[in-house]
Amino acid sequence: MKIFLDTADAKEIKEFAPTGLVDGVTTNPSLAAKTGRDYVEVLEEICSYVSGSVSAEVLALDYDGMMAQGKRFAKIAKNITIKVPLTWDGLKACKALSGDGLMVNVTLCFSPIQAMVAAKAGATFISPFIGRVDDMGADGIGLIREIRAIYDNYDFKTQILAASIRNLSHVREAALAGADVGTMPVSVFKALLNHPLTDKGIEGFMADAKKAGVKISGV
Repeated sequence: MKIFLDTADAKEIKEFAPTGLVDGVTTNPSLAAKTGRDYVEVLEEICSYVSGSVSAEVLALDYDGMMAQGKRFAKIAKNITIKVPLTWDGLKACKALSGDGLMVNVTLCFSPIQAMVAAKAGATFISPFIGRVDDMGADGIGLIREIRAIYDNYDFKTQILAASIRNLSHVREAALAGADVGTMPVSVFKALLNHPLTDKGIEGFMADAKKAGVKISGV
């Protein structure tokens, strides 16, 4: 499963991109607002750190506005993905933008049927919101499984981008359910390596090496 960071903080992206684990980035105006910077400026910097998909979300809700903003975003870098809402105008824009060879992320997906029509409209990515579905008392991971089944049934190429990931359980279950991508906040990304037995093992190795006086010559 690809790992995307869900943030507009360019400093965070610059810090973790060298790990080789950051396959892309998702942003939105709300995340950009937290930086206090111009949205386009932020996107330009992010694209300089990440070669994979960088989702830039339109502000417009009408077709013409989405097209204008989407084409503006596309000028930033080749790896920009234009994020549009799952509405009739959004799907119309998705069809047009993808027809122009641009990557499109259709966001705010909450049902498998929504995911199916987004794929038919040419979406590069579909973003089902795991956490928000759970908040409704439904099964967010179950939604991923259902979308996976539909896409596999009809050989849709749209990638399932699991969004609204809030914890390690969401990451694990999304991967098991067949999500192509998981986008997560930096707090969850940092926790990916956490395990008490790993920490305990390192402590034991270091204690044994110190006790035995083990050293590495030539360093």
